[in-house]
Amino acid sequence: MTPVSTFTVESIALLERDVELRMPFRFGVVTLTAAPQAFVRARIRLADGTRAEGMAAELMAPKWFDKNPELSNDDNFEQLRCALRIAGGLYLDGQADSAFGHFQRHYREQIARCAQQGLNSLVANYGPALIDRALLDALCRAVGQPFHEVIRGNRAGIRVTPLTPDLQGFDLDAFLAGLRPAERIAARHTVGLVDPIIAADQSERVGDGLPETLEEVVSTYGHRWFKLKVAGNVDADVARLLRIASVLDRIDGAYRSTLDGNEQYDSVADVLQLWQRMMAEPGLKRLCESVIFIEQPIKRAAALAQDVSALTAYKAVILDESDDSLDAFVQGKQCGYLGVSSKTCKGLYKSILNRARCAKWNAEAGAERYLMSAEDLTIQAGLALQQDLGLVSLLGITHVERNGHHYVNGMAALTPAEQQSFLDAHPDLYERSHGAVRLRIADGELAIGSLHRGPGFASGAAPDWSSMRPMSAP
Repeated sequence: MTPVSTFTVESIALLERDVELRMPFRFGVVTLTAAPQAFVRARIRLADGTRAEGMAAELMAPKWFDKNPELSNDDNFEQLRCALRIAGGLYLDGQADSAFGHFQRHYREQIARCAQQGLNSLVANYGPALIDRALLDALCRAVGQPFHEVIRGNRAGIRVTPLTPDLQGFDLDAFLAGLRPAERIAARHTVGLVDPIIAADQSERVGDGLPETLEEVVSTYGHRWFKLKVAGNVDADVARLLRIASVLDRIDGAYRSTLDGNEQYDSVADVLQLWQRMMAEPGLKRLCESVIFIEQPIKRAAALAQDVSALTAYKAVILDESDDSLDAFVQGKQCGYLGVSSKTCKGLYKSILNRARCAKWNAEAGAERYLMSAEDLTIQAGLALQQDLGLVSLLGITHVERNGHHYVNGMAALTPAEQQSFLDAHPDLYERSHGAVRLRIADGELAIGSLHRGPGFASGAAPDWSSMRPMSAP
């Protein structure tokens, strides 16, 4: 086993720049049209004096971390900035530790300090989620290895701690060593709540030459995986799903889908009513057969206070927004949940540990009962997208929700030099079309082999730092 590398954190810079959507994205209680993207630059120093810089990025999506309707989008953005500032202060304590050690050492204090500011745990974890990725990127560059080799050799020092007592006795090193990144991964297309299904749904078009309707998306990208949003009203949800099915059922061969409740239902009984109505509709027969899991349909206040076994008797149910702590998946298992999402905004170590739990529990059950999904937060092309893909690929997940490329016009808002640098470094993942560098999706899949080459966390290019502004104090 490769020896664990320890380092001190010398500096952390927090920056951001604005992202404008080409078409509105309705999920849960918000219709998103614009949001800042946060960036982290971190510098580390290894015990032998080697220094390296790492980076990370993530959209600051409103009304997902905290859905309090009394808070404005700007309030939500400031919550996430606060979580980053608190985490930055904790990590700059001058102590040497492993990459994972820095995370676990500050985990409880981060949540406690954020709580003092009125921030929930999901918001609190956003800060370390970016900083941990930037530190891991710096470690990869310092030792001259790609992300997957650093994780497989456990150079990051990931271990069982009092934070995860349920993993005691599990051979984490052997689990990590057995992980293998893939060369390709299927892109699961998100159908938002206000997305046009066919051309007749549009009173006017964006008109940028890119697909806008679900019909056009399927024709252009060849998707076979879909994520379908529902809004908490059974009649309206069934009617919309019927319209979606009228398009998806034209696909030759099998297609697969997931149903995302985005916390819009109050109880298991309400979700069961939706599912039973869906099964009763002849026009939804093929769509129902395509569903592999239902994602967080119940509001987080009640999600871990109800037994969902009656629903999982039909389809697996997974946690997303309620996955706000290192033990949330363990709690969810006791309530009948069979899976949990990987989202880089919630933390890469949480994803790795939850994937280890799936392996442990499936071995104990003697069957592939527990699962991990890969979900999106309107992730933008470039650094954020690539680190997410690098992580979920290594975890063995074969399909990943991708929606940032659909709601945002690729890298069109970035400088020509930044666009070209990412295209040059990752010509399998990107292409130049319609006036900008953008994600390349062919036959519903992404080619990601270049993410695993060279040192660093899934990126051979860097963003244009001069195009950003420092993250301001409140």
